[in-house]
Amino acid sequence: MNAITIVRPDPTWAAQFDKTARTLQGILGDTALRVDHIGSTSVPGLPAKDVLDIQATVPTEPQLDDAAQLLAEADWELRPPRRDHPVPGLPQDELQWVKRLVVEPMYRRRVNLHLRVDGRANQRYALLFRDYLRAHPDTATAYGLFKQRAARLPIETTGEYADLKDPVCDLIYLPAEEWAARTGWTL
Repeated sequence: MNAITIVRPDPTWAAQFDKTARTLQGILGDTALRVDHIGSTSVPGLPAKDVLDIQATVPTEPQLDDAAQLLAEADWELRPPRRDHPVPGLPQDELQWVKRLVVEPMYRRRVNLHLRVDGRANQRYALLFRDYLRAHPDTATAYGLFKQRAARLPIETTGEYADLKDPVCDLIYLPAEEWAARTGWTL
């Protein structure tokens, strides 16, 4: 049995994000500069795992732990500190890829909440990747087909799936940087 199930796009994902974002803003208050819907569920028409990926941006690295603590007090589950994979051509400094991962309280809508620092490479990556796919539906379609095919492979963990997906995402992200420069895209 595969660890990954990709479902058809759900037009209610955006509304589900809005509801969850209000809850998160209530918990995080001024600790979060912004709360954004990221990942495949944030791209209309893109097949995805039925898990909302959300990014909460904090101003400084110490506030990663402050935000994680506020969420833990609200019964969100903290995962061990981690970092995102460094992307070829982007800064390789480990600080650019630091994050905290928190998941929803038990029996709630599945959410992966990524806490990242404002201005870091990984914070930009998530937002630019999303916006590029929204602006390039053919690329989003091709990415969706890859995800569906990858989910049929004998993958046993979500980590294996992420390891398989990361280079493909990077192949999308690198032209997204060129698109951002050409169009004046900003966070």
